[in-house]
Amino acid sequence: MSINIEFDKCISEMYGLRRFGIILGLETTKIILQGLGNPQDQFASVHIAGTNGKGSIASFISSILRESGFKVGLYTSPHLVRFNERIKVNNQEISDQEVLEAYKAVKLVGYGEREPTFFEYTTAMAFYHFGQQDIDWAIIETGMGGRMDSTNVLNPAVSVISNISLEHQKYLGDTLEQIAFEKGGIIKDDTPVVTGATQENVLSVFQHLADERSAPLYSLGRDFRAEPGGQNRFTYIGLHETWHNLQTGLQGRHQVDNAAIALSACEILKMGFGKQPSIAIPMNAIKDGLKKTRWPGRLEKIMDSPLVILDGAHNLAAVRILSQYITEELSNRRITLVAGILDDKSYEAMLQNLLPHCARVILTRSKIDRAIDPVIMKPVAERYISDVKIVDDVCAAVQYALETVSQDEAICISGSLYVVGEARGFFESRGIV
Repeated sequence: MSINIEFDKCISEMYGLRRFGIILGLETTKIILQGLGNPQDQFASVHIAGTNGKGSIASFISSILRESGFKVGLYTSPHLVRFNERIKVNNQEISDQEVLEAYKAVKLVGYGEREPTFFEYTTAMAFYHFGQQDIDWAIIETGMGGRMDSTNVLNPAVSVISNISLEHQKYLGDTLEQIAFEKGGIIKDDTPVVTGATQENVLSVFQHLADERSAPLYSLGRDFRAEPGGQNRFTYIGLHETWHNLQTGLQGRHQVDNAAIALSACEILKMGFGKQPSIAIPMNAIKDGLKKTRWPGRLEKIMDSPLVILDGAHNLAAVRILSQYITEELSNRRITLVAGILDDKSYEAMLQNLLPHCARVILTRSKIDRAIDPVIMKPVAERYISDVKIVDDVCAAVQYALETVSQDEAICISGSLYVVGEARGFFESRGIV
């Protein structure tokens, strides 16, 4: 059997696993990892939870540590185009052959009484691969929650919680406090935690969890902050240090705050804490790492003429950030929005925030079975904009948008990471990215 056929079979089998756990608990993950020799204990780690910004923060920290001379593993989700994007070492995606090796290793050890979910399986694969690669640091993003997330078997040097808003309420709870409790489950005994959350009720939950576990808690705006200077430049005013003339490689004002959260974690790593020794992170590594950070599908510019931007804003908080960016940066352009949204999202509120800034919208849907039928969204869209068209396939919708805009206009593709992933695949197949 050729590697391509074997790889496709392996991916198909993984996608056939459940998306989420029916029985909450970490036991299945622990059984698998024990069978693999507990690779998660072979490297130092940073563990990241939160609603929005996890991937950006993870990418910032990974880039800074890589520039500091460390061998760094990065585990994020979901992927946009290929599964391999989820698992990287020194910014290089895991190869098809290495995916197969990790998949077979997990399959060989077994998993106890319950079949693992897709995410449990892939988390074990990532940790196995990182152990095989003998990395120094792993930057690990949770999947959905925190407390019962399969990544929560780590003993990190620092925990990070980006921010909190309502999401995955079926699994995490109906209130911000309940969701904060689940996300705050990554807080470990005697381990520093930094957060970008600002709501008093959320911070109260985090503080209670941190006090119970003797974990120092540092929050954005209270213990550290960023002072923007324009063009993605800023000054970081940190826990003990102030760093001037920094610049992110990611677009959007919100990325300055994400960078500050990442820098606070790096500052803690520089200082060391408890049993975790300090590590060397030179100033040039901080500056170069921030500037070189890339995170596909998040305010990512694909083309200049016409301007094409991909942004996987998949919940109301992220849509509001995208809306602000459009208002501030694209106010002089006629904008076509290509949008597809999943059925567990507040599509009415998302369209309400985006459409007033656009000249027209092309409604579409990704291939995932949770995608909302554009016919359902059309009456809502027509409340805010007159030019509404349905093109059911994402790639066809992107092609239609390109064919019907002038070179000085802009196309924004958003609403779901799945839509953005299919759109990015469209551009990759044409050699544009």
